[in-house]
Amino acid sequence: MNILVIGSGGREHALVWKLCQSPQVKSIFCAPGNAGIEHLAKCVPLKPTDIKGLLKFAKEEKIDLTVVGSEQPLVEGLVDAFEERGFKIFGPSKAAAQLEGSKVFSKKFMLRHYIPTAKYRSFAAAEINEAKKYINTIEPPLVVKADGLAAGKGVLICKNRQEAVVALNDIVINKAFGSAGNQIVVEEFLTGEEASLLVLTDGERFVTLASAQDHKCILDGDLGKNTGGMGAYAPAPIVTNELLQRVIHEVIHPTLDGMKQEGIPYRGCLYIGLMMTPDGPRVLEYNCRFGDPETQVVVPLIDGDLAEIFLAIAERRLDSSKVKLHSATAVCVVMASHGYPDEYQIGKQIFGLENIKAEDGVMVFHAGTKTEGSAIVTSGGRVLGVTAIGFNNELEQTIHNAYRAVEKITFDGAYYRSDIGKKALKYLHTK
Repeated sequence: MNILVIGSGGREHALVWKLCQSPQVKSIFCAPGNAGIEHLAKCVPLKPTDIKGLLKFAKEEKIDLTVVGSEQPLVEGLVDAFEERGFKIFGPSKAAAQLEGSKVFSKKFMLRHYIPTAKYRSFAAAEINEAKKYINTIEPPLVVKADGLAAGKGVLICKNRQEAVVALNDIVINKAFGSAGNQIVVEEFLTGEEASLLVLTDGERFVTLASAQDHKCILDGDLGKNTGGMGAYAPAPIVTNELLQRVIHEVIHPTLDGMKQEGIPYRGCLYIGLMMTPDGPRVLEYNCRFGDPETQVVVPLIDGDLAEIFLAIAERRLDSSKVKLHSATAVCVVMASHGYPDEYQIGKQIFGLENIKAEDGVMVFHAGTKTEGSAIVTSGGRVLGVTAIGFNNELEQTIHNAYRAVEKITFDGAYYRSDIGKKALKYLHTK
């Protein structure tokens, strides 16, 4: 197979890395890719949203399967365009991608199909005064969300009503997230611990991958601003088999059945962000693609041919019994640029990558990198995802291995959290 992967982050690097292991794969292209991906695939200078350019490329290179990593092209209808022209593609349709593309749509969908989630109200930008009145009826803390795509930064947790009003003004009046703030969601704050579950589905059948836990806040102890994700680990011990069965029964089945009933069957990877509350699992959000950085810890735990799994989903013939998972642990520590998620500098040379060896159970998945001459330099806020995979290790040892590798890499202004995965240890130590 000739495969085209669309995207440029750590998620796409992890997908390309796993796809390379398939005996069915002849060649892999990535649009646009990054400095890490270019060692495994041919990088193509096309934007993920250049639908015409990507279609032309797929035709010229006789692409057998396209895998969409990033959300924007899905929301803009890339899958529809490819399928209309007979190309096989992994990902949801434009209509199905609304689950991520519009938080208002997803909240109303959950309400219609009795899927457990936080109480909320949605408002158009012109209704900002009504939103402020509603804020006064909710006991803080509370959550304010921009409706549209905001690179993982459109969810603002507010400790008090004053912060919530400031968040509303930022989103609606100051246009902090552009047109993503044309509608807003105000909802109750759920207490508990978060977990992520990735579901692969062809619209009829599905399989759940290893549970994971993302670390969105920039600072240790889950403090500071929300980011796209500062690290993750899998599996997440908070997701016991009993809780997983509840999620399957209360969330996954109603979601997939509901989408089918509404005439927009969901195919591809469905990311479900969960809060494990004292009253059971509640859905925080849907994403219409693999999560980042969860992909970097979940994909290495798939025991099988990822290209065949994706092709089966594209051809509506997923056999969930053939998707196996390794009994292993994985930890990803994101190395970010100083200043992220606010302003940061790029072009900083990265040193020490040659010190990391895959045979030691560590992979470095590139996110914001590019090649300049013979050097690899930073080109984004989240730069690298240093990932340790422990086939024979307990999670504590895998965490140690990841941080040992992080210490071998440096660039000017490099920042990372020092507590990725530690939240899980309290569960393991009480066994």
